[in-house]
Amino acid sequence: MRLRIATRQSELALWQARHVAEQLEALPGVSGVSLVPLSTRGDEILDRSLQKIGGKGLFIKELEVAMQAGQADLAVHSMKDVPADLPDGFCIAAVLERASPTDALVSRDDIPLAGLPQGAVVGSSSLRRQAQLRAMRPDLEVKPLRGNVATRLGKLDGEDFNAIVLASAGLGRLGLGARITEEFAPSRMLPAAAQGVIGIECLENRDDVRELLTALEHGRTRLTTRAERAVARELGANCQSPVAGYATIEDGMLTLDALVAAADGSRILRTRQQGPEADAEALGIAAARELLEQGASELLGETPP
Repeated sequence: MRLRIATRQSELALWQARHVAEQLEALPGVSGVSLVPLSTRGDEILDRSLQKIGGKGLFIKELEVAMQAGQADLAVHSMKDVPADLPDGFCIAAVLERASPTDALVSRDDIPLAGLPQGAVVGSSSLRRQAQLRAMRPDLEVKPLRGNVATRLGKLDGEDFNAIVLASAGLGRLGLGARITEEFAPSRMLPAAAQGVIGIECLENRDDVRELLTALEHGRTRLTTRAERAVARELGANCQSPVAGYATIEDGMLTLDALVAAADGSRILRTRQQGPEADAEALGIAAARELLEQGASELLGETPP
């Protein structure tokens, strides 16, 4: 079988697609793998925030259209960019083992967050990161920053910002780990749901593709991803407010931390749920309901600063 992978055209997306292609090419029954690079609206519109142009789904819509049209057999995504609910007829057929889930500070002068000067300008495209940065350092001027990794690093190097925050996994995959000034442990900055996870999407009725992809599935990552994504789905969350979730598994027990924050970082609601790993979905739902009881609905309806 020859397989075609739909992918965004960014350097990181192409790295991820090639990474999956290499693993697929090693499987019995796969005679070849080719990439189908596509431009998405999320990549093309950089002068407005995601929440104003339709949310993270804009990064995957064109890839799904290509699969529906028979131009591609599967698509590779950063799972943190995949909406909690997929369109009818699609599924995440496999998730790969998670890379680092953390967020990383990259500063122009290699200065950690605590050492940045009063009123320093820090760039981030994520409302989740913006809120947690403001909670840690209310004096910072946190500005939106969109674009691929190279574009964001270029704006930092061009002295538009004192520092920026990116995903550790993306920097590592691109061989840019040396640029990291400081990694934020999840206890300091809670990651996005499924941050660091590569997911493979295909049509639900492609049993041939789904069967092949089972060889790439990482069971533990599937469970933590399920718990984290259940939080966002149950909250009805979108790009309008910062939501985070991070799960770990040890000795068959899953621990899930989740939060909803005020857009300006002035208020952060938190919860922790623990239980058997088989109850991953239920634990995510329980976390969301606890956050709602704490008043998450009010924060989810806020307009970002």
